[in-house]
Amino acid sequence: MRVLAALYAAGMLGAGMFGVPAQAASEIPYRWCAEMGDHEGNMTNCYFATLQQCQWAVSGNGGFCRENAFYRPGPERGPGRRPGRDRR
Repeated sequence: MRVLAALYAAGMLGAGMFGVPAQAASEIPYRWCAEMGDHEGNMTNCYFATLQQCQWAVSGNGGFCRENAFYRPGPERGPGRRPGRDRR
Protein backbone atom coordinates (compact mmCIF):
# COMPACT_ATOMS: atom_id res chain seq x y z
CA MET A 1 0.00 0.00 0.00
CA ARG A 2 2.85 2.37 0.75
CA VAL A 3 4.32 1.68 -2.67
CA LEU A 4 1.05 2.64 -4.34
CA ALA A 5 0.84 5.84 -2.29
CA ALA A 6 4.44 6.72 -3.25
CA LEU A 7 3.73 6.05 -6.94
CA TYR A 8 0.58 8.17 -6.78
CA ALA A 9 2.44 11.04 -5.12
CA ALA A 10 5.24 10.85 -7.70
CA GLY A 11 2.70 10.85 -10.52
CA MET A 12 0.89 13.87 -9.13
CA LEU A 13 4.18 15.72 -8.70
CA GLY A 14 5.16 14.91 -12.29
CA ALA A 15 1.77 16.04 -13.59
CA GLY A 16 2.15 19.31 -11.72
CA MET A 17 5.60 19.93 -13.13
CA PHE A 18 4.82 19.07 -16.74
CA GLY A 19 1.09 19.75 -16.99
CA VAL A 20 -0.68 22.55 -18.80
CA PRO A 21 -0.44 25.92 -17.01
CA ALA A 22 -3.66 26.85 -15.22
CA GLN A 23 -4.07 30.07 -17.20
CA ALA A 24 -3.83 28.33 -20.56
CA ALA A 25 -6.18 25.55 -19.45
CA SER A 26 -8.89 28.02 -18.46
CA GLU A 27 -8.98 29.76 -21.85
CA ILE A 28 -11.63 28.71 -24.34
CA PRO A 29 -10.92 30.82 -27.43
CA TYR A 30 -13.78 29.49 -29.58
CA ARG A 31 -16.67 31.94 -29.41
CA TRP A 32 -19.09 30.28 -31.84
CA CYS A 33 -20.87 26.92 -32.03
CA ALA A 34 -22.48 25.31 -35.05
CA GLU A 35 -25.74 23.45 -34.39
CA MET A 36 -26.62 20.95 -37.10
CA GLY A 37 -29.18 18.20 -37.14
CA ASP A 38 -30.59 15.45 -39.30
CA HIS A 39 -32.89 12.48 -38.91
CA GLU A 40 -30.32 10.68 -36.70
CA GLY A 41 -29.88 13.46 -34.15
CA ASN A 42 -28.21 16.76 -33.48
CA MET A 43 -24.55 17.69 -33.61
CA THR A 44 -22.81 20.61 -31.93
CA ASN A 45 -19.36 21.82 -32.93
CA CYS A 46 -17.94 24.63 -30.78
CA TYR A 47 -14.57 25.14 -32.46
CA PHE A 48 -15.09 28.37 -34.39
CA ALA A 49 -13.24 31.59 -33.54
CA THR A 50 -15.34 33.76 -35.85
CA LEU A 51 -18.98 33.87 -36.85
CA GLN A 52 -17.99 33.65 -40.51
CA GLN A 53 -16.15 30.35 -39.93
CA CYS A 54 -19.25 28.95 -38.26
CA GLN A 55 -21.54 30.17 -41.03
CA TRP A 56 -19.33 28.50 -43.64
CA ALA A 57 -19.58 25.23 -41.73
CA VAL A 58 -23.40 25.24 -41.55
CA SER A 59 -23.93 26.51 -45.08
CA GLY A 60 -26.07 23.98 -46.90
CA ASN A 61 -26.44 21.77 -43.82
CA GLY A 62 -29.59 23.31 -42.42
CA GLY A 63 -27.83 24.36 -39.25
CA PHE A 64 -27.33 27.59 -37.38
CA CYS A 65 -24.67 29.33 -35.30
CA ARG A 66 -24.90 30.37 -31.67
CA GLU A 67 -22.49 31.87 -29.18
CA ASN A 68 -20.52 29.38 -27.08
CA ALA A 69 -21.81 29.53 -23.51
CA PHE A 70 -18.38 28.40 -22.26
CA TYR A 71 -16.39 31.04 -24.18
CA ARG A 72 -13.62 32.54 -22.01
CA PRO A 73 -11.12 34.67 -23.89
CA GLY A 74 -7.52 34.71 -22.78
CA PRO A 75 -5.64 37.80 -21.75
CA GLU A 76 -5.43 40.40 -24.48
CA ARG A 77 -2.07 40.47 -26.17
CA GLY A 78 -0.98 43.87 -27.28
CA PRO A 79 0.93 44.55 -30.46
CA GLY A 80 4.55 43.68 -30.12
CA ARG A 81 7.55 42.39 -31.91
CA ARG A 82 7.56 38.85 -33.12
CA PRO A 83 9.86 36.62 -31.11
CA GLY A 84 13.18 35.81 -32.73
CA ARG A 85 13.25 38.86 -34.99
CA ASP A 86 15.99 41.44 -34.54
CA ARG A 87 15.42 44.84 -36.02
CA ARG A 88 18.61 46.84 -36.21
